[in-house]
Amino acid sequence: MAAKVRIEAYFSGRVQGVGFRYTSVAIAERFPEMAGFVRNLADGRVEVVAEGPEEQVSAFIAAVNNAMAPYIRSVDKRGVPATGEFSEFTIAR
Repeated sequence: MAAKVRIEAYFSGRVQGVGFRYTSVAIAERFPEMAGFVRNLADGRVEVVAEGPEEQVSAFIAAVNNAMAPYIRSVDKRGVPATGEFSEFTIAR
C-alpha cells in the first residue's frame, strides 16, 4: 500500500456560494482511496483537507482548482503528515 499524504489547501476569491463544497465532494468520488473534508471558513475562504495516496491527492486538488478556477483568486497549500482520521470525503461544518 502506498504511503498516504495530507494536503491542506485554502482557496480564496469568490469561493463561497458558488457550489465549491458540492463540486469538491463530486470530484472526490473519482478518487476512491482519498478521504478528508471541505468547509467554508468565516473569513470567506474554503478549506480543503485531503488524505490518501500522493497521486490521488495531487490529482484531486488539481481537479478542484481546474473546475472552480473562475472563482479562485489564490490557493495556499501545504503538506502535513497524514493522520488517517478520515474514512470518506465529506462537507464539514
